[in-house]
Amino acid sequence: MSLKDDFKRFIMRDNVLDLAVSVVIGAAFGRIVTSFVNDVLMPPIGLKLGGADFSDLVITIKEATV
Repeated sequence: MSLKDDFKRFIMRDNVLDLAVSVVIGAAFGRIVTSFVNDVLMPPIGLKLGGADFSDLVITIKEATV
């Protein structure tokens, strides 16, 4: 067996290729959603609320303890 054959067998085993494709699609979908929210959804909401800028908005659920 050659290194190439071993690598092919590894890639096809346990759907490693499917997992890799899923990760790439998930990352791309995350960028699409982020772009939609930042560029399409939030500007009209900001205008409706009197020019509010949400870029520095932070909601703290629990203060960090060190």
